Amino acid sequence: MLSKPMLCYITDRKSLASGDVVPRILAAIGAGVDLIQIREKDLGTRDLLRLAEAAVQGARDPDSCVPAPIGPRTRVVLNDRLDVALAAGVGGVHLGGPSMPAGAVRAAWSASEDFWIGVSCHSPDDAATAEAGGADYALLGPIFETASKLSYGPALGIGVLEQAARRTRIPVLALGGITLQRIRPCLEAGAAGIAGISIFQQCDSLPGRVPELRLLLGGGIAP
Repeated sequence: MLSKPMLCYITDRKSLASGDVVPRILAAIGAGVDLIQIREKDLGTRDLLRLAEAAVQGARDPDSCVPAPIGPRTRVVLNDRLDVALAAGVGGVHLGGPSMPAGAVRAAWSASEDFWIGVSCHSPDDAATAEAGGADYALLGPIFETASKLSYGPALGIGVLEQAARRTRIPVLALGGITLQRIRPCLEAGAAGIAGISIFQQCDSLPGRVPELRLLLGGGIAP
């Protein structure tokens, strides 16, 4: 089962000044982020595999992370590419609109209960379908208006998040336009946690940001 409430960092190396997302992933692991979704859709297979392997190594060897982890081991999932996810040994796959259905992935990988399947959802119906297909969690968004999600249509709003959380038993994580001030309303609507890019990348340091998020999630400093 997923811990609640939880933090999910979605990577975007192009929005980092250095263009190198590996240090940010290692910092997220060191700070105790629960879930890291590697979302680098334009990377070729070889480069994506190298990135995923580096993330997995960091999660397995927390002593390599600075500062030392303050929570349980971080799980790494890979966007879309089930083949690369399995080759790299990551902890799951995250499926978007064009991806294989969750049910097909679950049927092909039913041997491991520890392999998570996440699904991007844009309505309560999507979340219910993801659950029926065997997904472990759903990312629902955009909850709030955000420039990076304009192609997905208008913001869903807190009411839709509440509907999705009520209709499903799997954790629903709020995504899209998440700020420090918006975390509490998401939790009150039934979200099992929050997911995002900028809230983890547009900050002075993850060792400072993650404890701040934990306090807003109601879990103190430790996950």
